[in-house]
Amino acid sequence: MAQVSTGVLSGGSPYLAAGHGPPLVSALGLTPTHEAPSGMERRMAMSSAKVWGGDFRVYVVNRKQGLEPGETMSDIAGHLATGIEEEFGGPVFLTGTSTGGSVALQLAVDRPDLVSALVMIASAYRLGSRGRQIQQEMARLTRAGDAAAGWAQMWTAMMPAPLRSPMLPVARVLMRSSAPEDPNDLLVTLDAEDAFDAGEQLAEVSAPTLVIGGAKDVFYSRELFEQTAARVQNGRAHVYPGWGHGRTSTSSTTAHLALGFLLAARGA
Repeated sequence: MAQVSTGVLSGGSPYLAAGHGPPLVSALGLTPTHEAPSGMERRMAMSSAKVWGGDFRVYVVNRKQGLEPGETMSDIAGHLATGIEEEFGGPVFLTGTSTGGSVALQLAVDRPDLVSALVMIASAYRLGSRGRQIQQEMARLTRAGDAAAGWAQMWTAMMPAPLRSPMLPVARVLMRSSAPEDPNDLLVTLDAEDAFDAGEQLAEVSAPTLVIGGAKDVFYSRELFEQTAARVQNGRAHVYPGWGHGRTSTSSTTAHLALGFLLAARGA
């Protein structure tokens, strides 16, 4: 894939961009800060973009930096909508992973004129009960000054049950270097997603929509994935029976499934 460039969209969303073709905007999952990812995070963020970049100009976007306390998911999606409207002047192909899927879905609800097709990866119209508990605990630990512990409990929650307790101290050490000095953007995003529930607004989503999930996702359930697809105007769901949140989010199989859907929507 061609060289990766960086920038910031109007509205404040930092991005990594690569590839050739019509614009495909891909909203990142939860990150410690709202900077364009670097290092290992950058390699992970661009893994799907490598699959898509032969057919699209892929913009991997994070959320705006400097969020105001109390901003809602609609506010956060609005920053990205401003960037899409002013940068591209019309609708784009849109994907979102995990928290990024919440942002992408809210954007498709609020600004259907800006979305040609939507792919939600390991995401649904709201968090499941276990997912909400995990993120609430992360917010609590972060507010208490221990963001590393918050990230550690989130990552270990995605591991097989026998590994969670033994791996928690290890994960906490590993996450110390990633814990943000200023957690404001993270906390605003966590609070916004805690309150996020687009269930009553799904009929506003007019773009062709694919929801990709895993039946063993700790943050969502099969039912939430399937309900999201069923309640938009033109949706379908694909749920991998044995997959969890992390595998669904990062697998090249997921990226290729999304690509096929996006190319079909592009051709239509």
